Amino acid sequence: MLIEFSVGNYRSFKEVVTFSMVAAPIVVGDSPINVNNLFLATKEIELLKSAAIYGANASGKSNLVRAISFMKEFTINSAVGNRITNEINTELYRLNIESERESSYFEMVFIIGTTRYRYGFEVDRQSVKSEWLYQTLRTKEAQLFERENSKIKVFSKFYEGKSLDNKTRKNALFLSVVAQFNGDIATDVVDWFNELNIFNNLDDDDYDNATIDALIEGHRTQDLIGLVTSLDLGIKDIQMIKTPMPEFPGVISYEVKTAHWKYDGEENRVGTGYFELDENESAGTQKLFNISGLLINILQTGEILIVDELDARLHPLISCAIVKLFNSPITNPRNAQLIFTTHDTNLLSANMFRKDQIWFTEKDRYGATDLYSLVEYDIPDDASFEQDYIAGKYGAIPFIGDLNRVLGK
Repeated sequence: MLIEFSVGNYRSFKEVVTFSMVAAPIVVGDSPINVNNLFLATKEIELLKSAAIYGANASGKSNLVRAISFMKEFTINSAVGNRITNEINTELYRLNIESERESSYFEMVFIIGTTRYRYGFEVDRQSVKSEWLYQTLRTKEAQLFERENSKIKVFSKFYEGKSLDNKTRKNALFLSVVAQFNGDIATDVVDWFNELNIFNNLDDDDYDNATIDALIEGHRTQDLIGLVTSLDLGIKDIQMIKTPMPEFPGVISYEVKTAHWKYDGEENRVGTGYFELDENESAGTQKLFNISGLLINILQTGEILIVDELDARLHPLISCAIVKLFNSPITNPRNAQLIFTTHDTNLLSANMFRKDQIWFTEKDRYGATDLYSLVEYDIPDDASFEQDYIAGKYGAIPFIGDLNRVLGK
């Protein structure tokens, strides 16, 4: 379960900003979203099931997703196959000369089982400048280790890290090194990062494997087909066609076909027509197929899904349906979490989200991104979030200049 994420001096983020999934102490009348949209993670913490991030183009929405993705990949891979001379692939805030001489900051707070962790690090292109890990079993936070450059102090509760400081390169994370040596806590933390599902709209083809695997293996096939066919795409069934590849003995190629009703001249159903998904279906239908297996798997396992531009190539009602899957206790019994960036203002509704589920990114006059939540505004629960946002009351919208002057009129 994700509690919060902080980032600073990375891409468009100059100062440290914090994105939080902690439910604010608010009640929205007698709306069902008071119950459906959050869950009790521990005795002390209520977390949100979903959050939407709005902002103008180039305001920093995607950079937040990239920051989480960088932290994930570096945590998993920094100790593997990396030489001491290799640079760290961070991207400093480049519009300030002081920031270019400092380091990027990343910190994640999350829950594994019943244990809360706070893990973070600071890095520049050459080395890890600092690193820390804290653990909270009940109410008191205990430090497991701390690092300043090459000096690493390991505390008693993290005995698995003893004597591994001299095996840690300057461009590798100590946590990743300890996980390589099968440390229990370190492995749990690295595994948690590994199970973060970060979904970029530009590469959603990478996620069709989850859907194809489900169809091949028969795992939750009916749920998958039911999800696709219930979204009014005109599809009544999905089939996987196996094709042997003679040039590669023993290798099977799979082709996805969609089934549609065929009709006679009097509009009576007379049979079924099959179409190739990649060739005959729309880009939106292909995207839905690609992510459908992932959605079902995440909802059934209670994992975290982070999506950049959820609404791209999807009708607003379909985007709404996906969000409702996560907010419903029926379809989301294990409290999976959905975090997504979007321009779809149809979702900006008090019937869909609490104020603490709505976030904005906006750049200041110096090009630095600020991140803030709608809960920071003193507005009534029944306010029209969509109309007020379009009117500019919350910021985070583009400023459109005089196009007549641009076109020379």
